[in-house]
Amino acid sequence: MKTPLYGSLMLDVHGTWLTAEDRQILRQPEVGGLILFARNIEDPRQVRELSAAIRAVRPDLLLAVDQEGGRVQRLRQGFVRLPAMRALADNDNAEYLAEQCGWLMATEVLAVGLDLSFAPVLDLDHQRSAVVGSRSFEGNPELATMLAGAFIRGMAAAGMAATGKHFPGHGWAEADSHVAIPVDERSLEQIRSNDLIPFQCLSQELAAVMPAHVIYPQVDNQPAGFSRRWLQDILRGELGFQGVIFSDDLSMAGAHVVGDAASRIEAALNAGCDMGLVCNDRGAAELALSTLQRLQVQPPRGLARMRGQGFASTEYRQQPRWLTAVAALRAAQLID
Repeated sequence: MKTPLYGSLMLDVHGTWLTAEDRQILRQPEVGGLILFARNIEDPRQVRELSAAIRAVRPDLLLAVDQEGGRVQRLRQGFVRLPAMRALADNDNAEYLAEQCGWLMATEVLAVGLDLSFAPVLDLDHQRSAVVGSRSFEGNPELATMLAGAFIRGMAAAGMAATGKHFPGHGWAEADSHVAIPVDERSLEQIRSNDLIPFQCLSQELAAVMPAHVIYPQVDNQPAGFSRRWLQDILRGELGFQGVIFSDDLSMAGAHVVGDAASRIEAALNAGCDMGLVCNDRGAAELALSTLQRLQVQPPRGLARMRGQGFASTEYRQQPRWLTAVAALRAAQLID
């Protein structure tokens, strides 16, 4: 008897409202999530309306966004412009400020009807990777772990599950996986003693992990997101991680090493990803979807834990915690 393959697809839509074509593809049971980009977003009211329209088609879909702070912040007009996480470490009360940032981010994302932001970044800042850089909390693994843990506590208090990225660490590889195939030539022991520390220490606080499109040739010849060695032996086995594994965007250049979108999503699911992201290319998303249909994939376990809990009221700016958090970040000159 053939072992069933579990997996799902997360894709995107083009505009600020749903087309008939969007509704048709979202109805397919193999589609399990939708991610918003800046082009989908005008202001809080419009995002709430778009979220409601999506849920009218598929109430069970996971709705995601990248809202890390700093330069990776899709929700802007009508939202707090959060600092880059690297700016937090320079403050005496950095751990407290990190928790406030996590709570503010999660509260605003939940208030517009979305479930999660793919955060926090657990990559270390080795001052080598331009694509990581200030998105990282710190270069020191213990300090990065402390600040990321505080950020996760803030997210959890608001009702959002955390996704740690980009396992096992993108901070050493210099190339940008959006446009190239990065390589990290270090040994597994070197990675274990540095970049893996935040993932290891926080593995029980993370509801999900997103692997890097980086090749670590001393460990495996495949990028981490296509590697059973990384995802099954190390992440699941050694670190004991039980949560959801999201692929990074399979349209990125770092994923092209395994072929077209059909090959990429099949390779990601076979390696252990629960949900494959195919973004900014509807043709590729349709090819990935037809592949999942051909493979007769079964819905992955555990996705329900990624749903937002207790969606924030649209009146959240009147809450004492909101006022306290904003005041603290302003006092540290981290937000306007």
